[in-house]
Amino acid sequence: MELEIGGRVVRVTNPSKVYFPDTGFTKLDVARYFEAVAPGALRAVRDRPTTLQRFVDGIGGEAFYQKRIPRDLPDWIPSARVAFPSGRPADEMCPTEEAAVLWAVNRGTLTFHPWPVRSADTDHPDELRIDLDPQPGTDFADAARAALELRKILTELGLVGWPKTSGGRGLHVFVPIKPRWDFVEVRHAVIAIGRELERRMPDRVTTAWWKEERGERIFVDFNQTARDRTIASAYSIRPFPNAPVSAPLHWDEVDQVRPDLFDLTTMPARYAELGDVHAEMDAERHDLTAALALHQQDIDERGLGDMPYPPEYPKMPGEPKRVQPSRARHDTDEADAAHPE
Repeated sequence: MELEIGGRVVRVTNPSKVYFPDTGFTKLDVARYFEAVAPGALRAVRDRPTTLQRFVDGIGGEAFYQKRIPRDLPDWIPSARVAFPSGRPADEMCPTEEAAVLWAVNRGTLTFHPWPVRSADTDHPDELRIDLDPQPGTDFADAARAALELRKILTELGLVGWPKTSGGRGLHVFVPIKPRWDFVEVRHAVIAIGRELERRMPDRVTTAWWKEERGERIFVDFNQTARDRTIASAYSIRPFPNAPVSAPLHWDEVDQVRPDLFDLTTMPARYAELGDVHAEMDAERHDLTAALALHQQDIDERGLGDMPYPPEYPKMPGEPKRVQPSRARHDTDEADAAHPE
């Protein structure tokens, strides 16, 4: 089939291929969904180097992440060069038209993972992203409570957040920022904000990197702001049986909705009624000075330094040891037993 969008014609091959076995949703259903929300889906990835999470045989098949642009990328879809933590570069697609979203969908893309940067400057994020990740024993309602307290902290720091469902059990809050700070500084700002949220909700929120220390709390995943770590974009479909989507929300909806209300079938109707509720997100960009001052205060007054990076990252300046606490205690106990006083 051929779909016309934004003055371009995009082919949809194998439109009847079933992508979601439990519901029977097909590849054409996915394409029609993205056609219905195309302006919002493009807004979330526009001019951003974007990794494609592809499911060429549907969610029951093998999935993979495509970071580098394919050889058959149309000449009307631009790309931008990014550098991975290892220093290796790669060129990733940077959608600028709605048709680019549909082109990627035809290649089996369900979830778009844009970098928090624009193609003009891939070393300085223009979005601060906070991932509120429910741990075992918690759910979306717990994440919603944390998000509402988070909003208060952001306001105190002169920041404005834009919430959306993750498409799973969690919540994401994006803050448009001026592209003045590098990935390390933006990550420090998220760590500081997460620690402040943890101080205000110690029984409900944690910044503990090691799972054994998190307990039944909402984890503020600060490493989602590290270089080459990305978060599913607004309107992306997630690979679960009912085809849920990452839904942009108004703040007054956060504690009133459930994530399962938003899927491939319901979001087009919501979009037709409300449009993209985050359409004005890029109208104002904010300053991280106050958040970074909070990070420095944590260092100077509370003795709190950096946090561990993911294991595939090179060792970073000021980073603590990447040893889970139980293993560190085990090694210390063995050393004490081998060398008693």
